[in-house]
Order: sequence, then C-alpha cells, then structure tokens
Amino acid sequence: MIDKMKIRGARVHNLKNIDVDIPLNKIVGIAGVSGSGKSSLALGVLYAEGSRRYLDALSTYTRRRMTQAAKADVDDVLYVPAALALHQRPAVPGIRSTFGTGSELLNSLRLMFSRLASHRCPSCGCCLQPTLKVAAEQELVCPDCGASFYAPSAEELAFNSQGACPSCDGTGIVRTVDRSTLVPDETLTIDQGAVAPWNSLMWSLMTDVCREMGVRTDVPFCQLTDREKDIVYNGPAEKKHILYKAKSSNQAAELDFTYFNAVYTVENALSKVKDEKGMKRVEKFLKEEVCPDCGGTRLSQKARAPRLRGCSLDEVCRMPLADLAGWVSGVPASLPEEMRPMAESICESFHTPARRLMDLGLGYLSLDRASSTLSTGERQRMQLARAVRNRTTGVLYVLDEPSIGLHPANIEGLKGVMHDLIADGNSIVLVDHDTQILSEADWIVEMGPEAGLKGGHVIAQGSIPQIMADPGSMIGPFLAGRTDGFRREQAPASDMFSHGRIHLSTGSIHTVKPLEADIPKGRLTAVTGVSGSGKTTLILESLIPALEAQIKGRKLPEHVRSLEADGIGQVKLIDATPIGINIRSTVATYANVHDELRKTFARTPGAKEAGYKAGDFSYNTGKLRCPVCDGTGVISLDVQFLPDVEVTCPGCRGSRYSKEAAQIRYANKEGKSFSLPELMAMDVNTALDVCCHLKNVSQRLQILKDLGLGYLTLGEETPGLSGGEAQRLKLASEMGRPQRDSVFVFDEPTIGLHPLDVQTLLLVFQTLISQGATIIVIEHDLDVIRSADYVIDMGPGGGESGGRIVAAGTPEEIKASAQSVTGRYL
Repeated sequence: MIDKMKIRGARVHNLKNIDVDIPLNKIVGIAGVSGSGKSSLALGVLYAEGSRRYLDALSTYTRRRMTQAAKADVDDVLYVPAALALHQRPAVPGIRSTFGTGSELLNSLRLMFSRLASHRCPSCGCCLQPTLKVAAEQELVCPDCGASFYAPSAEELAFNSQGACPSCDGTGIVRTVDRSTLVPDETLTIDQGAVAPWNSLMWSLMTDVCREMGVRTDVPFCQLTDREKDIVYNGPAEKKHILYKAKSSNQAAELDFTYFNAVYTVENALSKVKDEKGMKRVEKFLKEEVCPDCGGTRLSQKARAPRLRGCSLDEVCRMPLADLAGWVSGVPASLPEEMRPMAESICESFHTPARRLMDLGLGYLSLDRASSTLSTGERQRMQLARAVRNRTTGVLYVLDEPSIGLHPANIEGLKGVMHDLIADGNSIVLVDHDTQILSEADWIVEMGPEAGLKGGHVIAQGSIPQIMADPGSMIGPFLAGRTDGFRREQAPASDMFSHGRIHLSTGSIHTVKPLEADIPKGRLTAVTGVSGSGKTTLILESLIPALEAQIKGRKLPEHVRSLEADGIGQVKLIDATPIGINIRSTVATYANVHDELRKTFARTPGAKEAGYKAGDFSYNTGKLRCPVCDGTGVISLDVQFLPDVEVTCPGCRGSRYSKEAAQIRYANKEGKSFSLPELMAMDVNTALDVCCHLKNVSQRLQILKDLGLGYLTLGEETPGLSGGEAQRLKLASEMGRPQRDSVFVFDEPTIGLHPLDVQTLLLVFQTLISQGATIIVIEHDLDVIRSADYVIDMGPGGGESGGRIVAAGTPEEIKASAQSVTGRYL
C-alpha cells in the first residue's frame, strides 16, 4: 500500500537537495522560522508537481489556455496526487465582486428567482404566481391584459450582466462632485487660483471668462457675494467675448469662450477619462455615494421585481447567511406540489456550499457585502469553502498559513473542515506557525535551522510527541507550552494615558454599532476579536481615514462623528501587501542601500580609470547591466503550449551585471576586495561584515538585521517576500527617527512569523515606542496580545452579533472579563 509521497533531491529556492517522505491521507504540518524553506517545499515542490502532472494529462489545446506551474527543480517526486493550493493572501477582489459572487451562492439564488418566483406582467403589472411554465422557461400570458412575455433568465438578474442598475452600472455606487474640494482655500482670490479644478482640469483663461460673468476675481473668495459664489459653482454655460493674454508672451488675442462652472468642469473631465492617469487628476474632486436609483443593491428595477416567499432578490441578499439559509429551506414548501422537486434540487445547490461557509464561521456575512471590505481571514475561508465544497477524494490540499486572520475561536471550525477532508480520503499539507493548528497535525516536518542560505534542511520530523521530545526542534518547546517567549515591560493601568489619548467616536457602518474608543498615545494597543467582529472597520475604515482627514485639514468621513488626536502629524499603515510589482525591485533598492553602493563603486580607482559614473552601476538603466537579460537576471522562454520557462540568464548567471562590472572591485580596510555583483549575492549579515566601514550602508544594513531580516540577500526580489517579511522591510526607513507625532497601524503583523520571529517583532515595536510612536496592531496572536499595554476587544460574535467594544484595558483586565472571547484564550 502506497502511504507516502517521496521527494528526492529537492533544490527549489534555498532547499539543500533534500530527501523527505510526506505521509498520504494525513494532516502534515510544515514548520520552521521565516525563510527556512517551508513554502518552497509545500508550494514549490508538492503543489507545483501535483498540479503540473495533473494538467499534463489534459490535451495540448486545453493546456495552452491555462496558467501552469513550471517544473520544480527536484530529482523525483513519487506518488503525488492532483493538488489544490490555498495561498496565504488571496488577491483583493475588484469593485464588482461581493461575498455572493465570490462564494458563488448568488448563482443559486438567481436561479431560484428566475425559475421559482412570481413575475409581473411588463404591460399591466399584474402578478403571475409561480408555475411549471416559468420553471420550464416557456412563454407566459397575462390573464388580465393578454400580453405574452418571458420570465427573466438568471442572467437577467445578474448585476454584472443584464440585471445591472443603469445609473451605477451594477457597482451600487455613483461618483459625484465633492463641492468641498472645489475651493480648498477661501482666502485666495480667483486670480490666485482659488478654484482648484480650473487650475488642473481646465484652461486658466476660465478666470477671464468668470470675470465677464460678473464675478470679482481680485478679492478673496470668502468675501464674494452669495450670487458670485453661485456663478462660480453653478453658473450657466454662456459664451463670453474675452481678451486673452498668454503668460509666456505679451501678445493678446480676442476669443469667444463658453463658461464652464466649477462643478461642470469636473463632470466634463470625468466623462472624458480614458486611463488611470486621467482618473487620478479628477478623483480628488469626487466623492462616492450610494446609488440613489438602486439604493446600493446594484440591480435594475426589473431585476428587483420577481418575488419569492414575499421577498425580492435584493432583500434576501441583505440577510446574514445564517438567516438566508433558513429562508431558503422554506422555499420548496411555499410552492405548488409539481414545482417542489425542481425547487429542492436548486435549494440543495445553495445549502451545500452555505453549510461549509457557516462551519467556517462566516454565517454573519450577507451576500451583498463587497468582497473588498472582507478581511484576509474571511477571504481565505471563502476560498477554502469553494475548494472543499465538492466531496472529492484523493486530492492533495496545500494550505499556506490557513490560520491567517483567524481568532483562536475561529480555528475550531477550520480544524473541523480539515478532518472532513481527511475522512473523505484526501491529504493535507499545511504551512503554519500557529501551535493551535500545528498541534492538530498527524506528522510534522520542520525546516531550518535558520533562514535563507542557512536554511533549507529538514531539522526534525515525526508525530507531535516526537517533535516535542526532539532537542533539535525549535517549534517543539512552543508545542509543549514550555516557553514564555519575550515579554516587554508593559505600562501599568494607572499610567496608561499619561502621554495623552486618541478619542474616536463613530456612527454605525456595516455591522459595527456606534462606538466610543480611547487609544493611549505612546503605547502598544492590540485590537482583537473573532472574525467579523469589526476590527478592520474600526481601525482601517474609521480611525485611519479620520486621522488622515484631520492631518490634511479635510472633512472627517461621514460615519465618523468626532476625533480628538492632538499632536498626531502622521499615520502609517504597515500591511502585508507585496512590495513592488516586478523583479527589478530588490531588498537593496528598497532599503536605499543600492544608491550608496553605486556611489562607493564609482569612487574606486578602477571605475575612475574606466570613466564609470554612479549611474552606470544601475542594473536597470546603467551601462554595466547585463545586455543579455537587460538587468533582470532571468530570461523567460516561451515554449508554446508548455508553461513559460524562466531560466537564469546565461550571460550574467543571475547577477544582473555584465562581465565588466565584475572587474571593478572595492577593497575594504581589512584588505578584502569584492565587486558589486558579488555584494548583491551576499545576505544582509555577510554584507554587514564586509561593509562595516561604509557608514551609511552599514547603518541601513544593521536596521535590516535588527528587524530579523539578516538572512535576505541584497539582490532578492521584493515582490516574492512573504507578508511578514514585506511588513518588516517597510519599517526599515522608519527605524531610528523620532516618532512622537506618528501612529503606526499594523494589520496582522505576525503573518508568516515563527514564535521566535514574533519575539523579534515585539522588540521592533518596543524600539518604535521608545522613539515616541503610538502603535496599534490588529492581531490574533496570543503572544502579541499578552505583550500589549492596552487591548480593545471587539465582539462578542461576528456580523450582527458583534460590532461592539466588549472590553478594553490591560491584558490582565481582558482576561478577567466574562464577556470577552479573547479573554478566555488568554
């Protein structure tokens, strides 16, 4: 009986030619510090080979139309099943995506309303009860007026298709002119440029036309009469004869020109927008509002007309999923006998995925919720439910950090889904650091011992008791609960607000009730709560926009009632979105080390002799970049019907530089000499040793080392970094400066972090706090929550049963709160 996958000679990324066996039909956890090779083994070998071999069985014609994984750098992988991967960070969907479309539950609902609902006659409005004729899509005849018509198809009830509201084109929002942005500074005169859209969207001669309309353009805008102001904002499109004198010459010309008032100037520019650049010029004068015609439902009046069990499609999409499932259960019984078999079949197609989503704790979400407003954890569980809804067998599920965005209470539902998959005869490989998830594994493979070049080895493997007892394991002590980790010195409750406070007062938004929140300045505050309890809404949709508005002197967001934040001059969101979009962005360029190195190499005798300047050492545009790969280090080969193959550039062997660059060498004070391509191949720790005499370079590299990123090579591409690595790299430019007026917001900073790396992160927080910063973290990691000065716990549940501040105080006070779910786990 084949009971394990055999990997032989794996060399993907930093894997050191490893041989390892992975049990089949079991939950296998892959652990290790950040950068130790976990994802390389799980995604780069198992998923890449599992999916590639499955697709290889399809026809050439089909394969050409699919994105395929490239062949993994491995000698052999035996007995790997067809594989599905759930990635760490599902992409943030576009404006047209909702929870209903993303989970595909809306398809079943539209079918119900098309085939099972009562429809209105388009001529006289008479209501026709559901019949088999509707279900069979046959022509209907109105009993009152005799008009014949067809019931709308499921496609005609889709807001991304024929059922879209014509006013908002199925997005539920319309963009209107924000009048408060048209004259930002009323102390200026119109001649001085008071009317902002005339400066950036229209010819400056509109000032001359405005003068002809009877408006004084040489007095401050605030001193104009109401009539004059009305002409600026709403004046009629009259043609005026003006004498126009260009600024660049003394020549004057007589022109007839039509008056464009400030509002119409923006509307006209919006109607002519053709690209992103054009949109950027206009959008600062716009605000988004709920579409007045469809009320934000996205559906046309016709698509909102069919009724089933007394409700329209838009009404049921507003129900929380748990309530909606109950409503759907009652559909078959509400219909004539002959329609029930069909109704039961359609309703079952709804219930199967809905049950999975509710098992994963998403029963509080409504189908009309925009996908872009969902948290990472919610999007990931939606993706998981979609992947597991069909009772497959013999599939390998590769889960990359499934605990992201999940409160310890939500992890219980995830465990249930994993055990269901195993019971159905599937295999699971999961990459994670959360001991609550890892302790559920039947087998653990631990990678290490360190990150980057010093990682890529299997340092321990076995069952949970074997890993706990293994002295070589780094995760073992955490699984056994034998480590307290790093504990920072926390502020006492009596001293919590001694540096001041930020007070936020909000009205209701989404499922979050009106709130009053106090955040201590100069402290570490953790915002906690189960998924859907309102953490993201409170911080990312309320606090950050309110602080930004106050700093820039703009109006607060509509749902924010008031904000008190004296002395706050900047707010910085440090999230896990990838850095840069192409391989030309590297650790050295992002950390601002590369520019210093280019200047250093340009000062060497060899460079001066050859006439090279600092710009010549750029691998993007300089003379010394590799002419074969154009400075990217790789060449992409189009192999027709096979996936594109990326190979290391044969000209520079991946260094990005030409042979001439290797001849320019810098000698440090110890007499060691090296070229820029050699330096870019070093990791931060090694580069720090050889560049210790270059003050600016060593300072910046030391910061990267202090952030726990010493294992990254200088030439590593930033888009490929994990979420946690990206967050810490973004902090590099902030370390070492005074931060008294700064608020840092971290959205789940422990993503991808081993418990040992979490200790490094807490030290980074402490450094920022010692520089005066206020830090707010949205977090589920219990080590971080225990180390916070102050905790704001949202809940008690998700959706309608959440959205309140359940408890606020020190971790000890949260622990003692009977209402707090987080307190129970602390």
